[in-house]
Amino acid sequence: MVAEVFALNNLFVGLLLFLTASFHCAENAAQRRKIAHVGALCCGLGLCNQHTLVLYVLLIIPWVLHRLYARRELNLHSLVSLGACFFWGFLPYIYLPVSSYLNTARWSWGDQTTLSGLLTHLLRAEYGTFSLAKTESPINMTLMLKAQLNHCVEDLSLPALVLAGIGFLLSSSDRTCRSVSGLITAMLLVYSVFFAWRANLDISRPLLLGVVERFWLQSDAAVCVLAGLGLSRTRTALEGRLGCGGLWKTTGWVLTVALLAHMVHTNHRECDQSTNGVVERFGRELLASVPTDSIILTRGDLPGNSMRYLYYCQGVRPDVRLVDQEMMTYAWYVAKHARHHPGVHFPGRLWHPVHPEGSDTFSLEQFLSYNTQRHVFACIGLSEGDSSWERSFYLWPMGVCDYLVPTQRQFHPERWAQRTRNIYNWSEPHNSFHPASWERVANEEMWQARMKTAFFLFDLAERMQGEGKARLSELSYTLYKEIVEAHSDYPPNWDKNLALACERLLRSGQRGHGVDGLLTCSARHFSLYLQKEPTDPQAAAIRAATADLLKERDKLRQSGRRTTGSLADVQGAAEQV
Repeated sequence: MVAEVFALNNLFVGLLLFLTASFHCAENAAQRRKIAHVGALCCGLGLCNQHTLVLYVLLIIPWVLHRLYARRELNLHSLVSLGACFFWGFLPYIYLPVSSYLNTARWSWGDQTTLSGLLTHLLRAEYGTFSLAKTESPINMTLMLKAQLNHCVEDLSLPALVLAGIGFLLSSSDRTCRSVSGLITAMLLVYSVFFAWRANLDISRPLLLGVVERFWLQSDAAVCVLAGLGLSRTRTALEGRLGCGGLWKTTGWVLTVALLAHMVHTNHRECDQSTNGVVERFGRELLASVPTDSIILTRGDLPGNSMRYLYYCQGVRPDVRLVDQEMMTYAWYVAKHARHHPGVHFPGRLWHPVHPEGSDTFSLEQFLSYNTQRHVFACIGLSEGDSSWERSFYLWPMGVCDYLVPTQRQFHPERWAQRTRNIYNWSEPHNSFHPASWERVANEEMWQARMKTAFFLFDLAERMQGEGKARLSELSYTLYKEIVEAHSDYPPNWDKNLALACERLLRSGQRGHGVDGLLTCSARHFSLYLQKEPTDPQAAAIRAATADLLKERDKLRQSGRRTTGSLADVQGAAEQV
């Protein structure tokens, strides 16, 4: 299982399942009444924390009311008191409109000063009610349910699933357990099917699969309860038929301890995050890399949340200003947050990337023009849809971030390469984290940041001619070669980029570099890239380019001349890469 922000929801799920079992086993009306009221309060509190709990609550409440009604213990007074306890659990929500009205929180989401604003926030209407993302990508329910089953087998083990199935089957014929086992099974099925219907994330991507897995923890709890019920029913059945009650009881405890030990052994290493500070160090490095009084336009969960935590909670870099790109597109952002960003000027009420010409909207170009007195950085990248900034600003690579610079400023390649050469103090090995973790994303961003300036210079050289092209090609090649040779394990695309840089330098005149060495370097790193990424769609073109490079090198060595020879074949093949 994953140690994440869902821990409190897991606590409420476990508490509701415990209270459900306690209510079912209660010996008298007084106990049932007490447990029902505590359960109603926990339902309200749980829904304040995580909305997915509603799928359990909607089944538990009718079940409890039906059980009370069947025993003639439900009346108007008890119904009102249960409802009061339920709504009492929602009292933490009172904080939202009060906080929004006072507007003292330096960072918050939405405007809850009105009823519509509060409902919008509670229903996550701006992000998608009962959806994980704002995208409208198609959902394959079968694929999602199959992935959930694989998750259960890996995290809970196959014996636990078998016991859960036995628990449902054996308790269905037992009048004492039929009701509660049916409820838990219904909770499991309803949650799994509903979530598979609404989980609109591409689980073929490891990171997004990891996000979805955290929601499956809620259904895992129901599976564990059914497994425990199955073990208990199996022991009772064996004891009734074969006797030897002590033997079966001991066997049951041994099996329980073995299953728990297996789960701990399987998941503890992944769940133990006590020494994990990768995301925090990622945020610290980003904040430390920008000049004094900068504006950082954050984009995405990783840079935004890591830097916001350090900035607001630990007081790191109080001189900078963090402006969220997505939040700036909502009408409430400027009204609520402008006062908490002193020195940042907003040209209108909201940033509209598609239609910035409205009376109260503005474009990114206007925002940047209003804030030329500060350095402005985009981390990671800029939101799509608004390209207005390209008329007046350039993007210079600054590690993970990009520096938005007025077009009037002159670019000095050598100075910029020196400035960004060792911008971060990052020592985490490549591919050292689970593919479904944010640590993996942070580490990959840091590794790719080492190459950004070299890639920028390479791309800039492609748009130039003459001496300027040759100068940038050589600098790009030098940076690529320096970075690759400094590491033994690095991202596969580094080999491909260095190979292309060698080929481009050959084309632009070598500038003192040996032709043989450049041909060998290009062919070698193309080959290394294909060894790491054999399924690349351009694999055929890369193999052709490699063959032409080696052929040209052999010709050069046979001729004994230190000339470029005819590189037309090499250039033609490389153009396809």
